[in-house]
Amino acid sequence: MINVWKNRKTVAKRDSQKRNFCKNTNTLFHFWRRYIIMTKTQNIVGCRFMDNKPAYKRVLLKLSGEALAGERGFGLDFKVIESVCRVVKECSDLGVEIGIVIGGGNFWRGVKDGGGFMERTRADHMGMMATVMNCLAVADVLEHMGAQVRVQTAVQMSSIAEPYIRLKADKHLKNGRIVIFGCGTGSPYFSTDTAAVLRAAEINADVILLAKNVDGVYSADPKKDPDAVKFDHISYDDVLAKHLAVMDSTATSLSMDNNIPVLLFALKDPENIKRAIMGEKIGTVVK
Repeated sequence: MINVWKNRKTVAKRDSQKRNFCKNTNTLFHFWRRYIIMTKTQNIVGCRFMDNKPAYKRVLLKLSGEALAGERGFGLDFKVIESVCRVVKECSDLGVEIGIVIGGGNFWRGVKDGGGFMERTRADHMGMMATVMNCLAVADVLEHMGAQVRVQTAVQMSSIAEPYIRLKADKHLKNGRIVIFGCGTGSPYFSTDTAAVLRAAEINADVILLAKNVDGVYSADPKKDPDAVKFDHISYDDVLAKHLAVMDSTATSLSMDNNIPVLLFALKDPENIKRAIMGEKIGTVVK
């Protein structure tokens, strides 16, 4: 009787172990199945992210001073600057080499503000100083976000910025630093649009990103003409022949002569900067 009881106890113990084993195996199976599904999903998302590489390696971003003023139209709106800088840093973190030229119209426009009251050369020199204030403000915001930034000016002011040296700028860009170019070309009678094209040519930028208050190139002023047609692509010859307001004629001719494409888009949504760099179809391409 004792042996029978022991055998029954042993069988019951084995049955219990089998049930626990099956239960644990079933739990492990479901866990493993969920793990595989999650891994596959992550891999798909990861592959999509990896495939979504920047369309350009090195870009020249032209920002208008008026855009940095926000709705006030004068001075600096740091909420606007922060939103722009955040996107610029994201693009830099993706490995894109970024040079920036900034206008000074939010403080001073040589021809408009000094016309009839000041000698043109001196008025333009004041405009160069205005661009430096914008450059320092943008650099400061970027640095607070953890970006590495260098400001270079075409007019030497060594106590606050580096002098513009092409090879040094190229080295900064290769090392992942964002380079902001101030003082335009350093010469009067030339716009900051011309300065943007000149710097783009000197640093061998793949494209000029022209961030403005309009979302592309139109056949006429869309604010005045409701029938104005937006172009997705247009040639430099057509821009010059039709006198379209993309850049001034000097900047347009210089860009055409150096075969540098220009992508014009609206800065109202700063994310457009990233969309342009990633190759999304926005704005108007001029080439």
